Order: sequence, then C-alpha cells, then structure tokens
Amino acid sequence: MNTKTMTIGPRSMEEMAAFERELDAIREEVKPTLGERDARYIRGILRLVRTTETLGRALLMFGWFPPTFLLGAFLLGISKIVDNMELGHNVMHGQFSWMNDPRFQGDTFDWDNTCPKEEWRHAHNFVHHTYTNVIGKDRDFGYGMLRLSNDLRWSWLHPFQLLLTFLLAAFFEWFVAIHDMQMDKVVIGRRKWADVQPQWKLVRAKIWRQVRKDYIAWPLAGLAVGALFGHATDTALAVLCGNLIGNFIRNFWAWAIIFCGHFTDDIYTFSRESIENETKGQWYLRQILGSSNIKGSKLLHLLSGNLSHQVEHHLYPDIPANRYIEMAPKVRAVCAKYRVPYNTGYFIPQLLTVFKRIARYSLPGGSQKAVTIEVDSMLPEKA
Repeated sequence: MNTKTMTIGPRSMEEMAAFERELDAIREEVKPTLGERDARYIRGILRLVRTTETLGRALLMFGWFPPTFLLGAFLLGISKIVDNMELGHNVMHGQFSWMNDPRFQGDTFDWDNTCPKEEWRHAHNFVHHTYTNVIGKDRDFGYGMLRLSNDLRWSWLHPFQLLLTFLLAAFFEWFVAIHDMQMDKVVIGRRKWADVQPQWKLVRAKIWRQVRKDYIAWPLAGLAVGALFGHATDTALAVLCGNLIGNFIRNFWAWAIIFCGHFTDDIYTFSRESIENETKGQWYLRQILGSSNIKGSKLLHLLSGNLSHQVEHHLYPDIPANRYIEMAPKVRAVCAKYRVPYNTGYFIPQLLTVFKRIARYSLPGGSQKAVTIEVDSMLPEKA
C-alpha cells in the first residue's frame, strides 16, 4: 500500500470552532430569506413533473408510431428523474415543510419509486447523512456489493463489480428498495430473515404499487385506447415498453449522479473510531471531504436534484436545494481559508473517475492517502 501523509483542514480546536461558525453563518444567512420564491420554485417543479408525465403517457398511447413512442418514453423518463431527484429527494429531507403545504411535507411525501418513503428516510436521511463515508456505518458506501476502498476486504465477488455496477445502475430503484433491509447480511447469515420481515412487508407493498401502475394499469389503458384506432396490442406493448424505458432512464441517471457524489477520486473515507466525540465542525469537515460536486448548467443542476452541489447538500440537507448554487461560492471560500479540499469537476470527468475507482478496487490492494487533521484524533483516509 502506498501511503502519503498530508495535513489539511483546521489545525487547532480554536480554528475548528471558527470553521464551524463560518459554515453555520452561511446557513443562518439563508434561512430568514426562505419564502415565496422558494415556494414558487417547488410548485413549479411539481407542475413540471406532472406535465412531463402527462405528455409522456399521452404520447405512448400512440406508441405504435416510432417517433411518438421514443418521445413519450423520453418525457416519462424525464418526469421520473425530476420526481425522484429534485422533488422527492429534497422534499423528503424536509426542505419545504415550512410551507405547511401537505403536498410538500417531508414526513408524508411519497415518490414514483419502488423504495418506500419510510425506508428511504431512515437509510438515506439518517444513516447516510449521519455517517457519511464511515466504513462499517454508511451502507451507501458500496451498497453492500461493491469494494470502493482498500478499507474493505477483497472477496471473490469483487472482480465482477463492473458487471455488478451495470446491474445496480439499470435496476437502481429495486436495489434501493431493499437497501435498508441489508440483504447482504441475510445472505451471509449475519441477519435472520425473520428480522427483515416487517421491512419486506412494507417494501413488497410499494413494489406492487409501482408494478401495478407502470406494468399493468397503464398497458391496459393503452389496450383500450389502441382498440379505438385498430392498434390495441401494439399500443399496449408500446406503453409497457415505454414505462420500462422511462424507468431505465431514471435509474441510470440517478445512479450516475449519486455515484459522482461520493465515489470520485478525491473523496475520503473514515473509520468508526475517527468520529467518536465528533464536534459539529468535525462533522462539517467530514461531509466536505466525503463529497464531490459537479460543474454544469442550470439544466444539469435541475436534473441532478441539485446533487451537483453534493457538498452543500451534505452541509445543509434541510435547506431548499435551489439555494445551493448561491451558497456554494461562500462554502468554497471557507474551505480555501481553512485548507479544506473542495472537490468539484465536470460531469463526464467525474464519472470516469468513478469507473476508475470501481475497476481499481475490483482487484486486491489499492493505494490510499492518509490525512492528518491536527484536531483531536479524527483521521480520515483518502480511498
């Protein structure tokens, strides 16, 4: 193992406290300004989701004509992307609960996804955001399947992880649905099936709801509409395939954005011991070191659910994501002041480093960069 030691971040408890105060101040500057502008924004996102879904599904009713089929499937995929990324993910963080609008309440909102909202809020909002990149605590680091750091032991499964990654990306919503059940531990005997039965009941109900909608109800509607034009079977098949393609579009995109958020070259991992007695400033530091941003256009920010600002999202998960673009320069300035790396890059280069990581750690060993933070005993490791 090639290890290189370097010093980053605040170098005293006084500096760490100042670092914490400056990041707190960015939040406190934004919170009083939340209001109608943000409410209009999220209401517009909901209209966008509904409009693209309506147009996509309507076009699929004439899916026996290839251009109509392709456009319908594409619009349905866009609707599902925006529903999951910019609407569902952010609303379920409670970013818009202050509106007191039942459509945007974080604890009751549900999305177009096989993952139950309750499972997502626990696995993502609590576990992942609390223990970001802490090996053995953050199950999003590798999703119980992939070896993405030499902190994790190599096994016979890992040479196949490029193939596993493709399957994970293609069926991302299905893997996310069972993610909190920790099925990898059930398979190796560390959890009993009886322990996950209550979760499985919840997951099974949500899966059935999505399957019934996308693969039974809408194709049957296509069968009825198609019969009016003499294309009953063709229309039903077009609707079925269009829903399947729309879900694949959403799955691949969500996978790519999420993996670019935590698995690029320049992210760091942490041991369980390193977060003992962790202060808020140290938690802030860990979120920054464990996250990666994506540079791009407003359209990219929208379609990524503003997870293109993953650093800001992990610092301020309850602040409306449409505000991250104005917070990012201030966060970056604080990072520069306190010698904290701020990882950002364009989408394709960031994604290529993700594939590089997946390929490298499919083999035994792997280099890492140890980082000394001269405050307490917080010692993250660059994977």
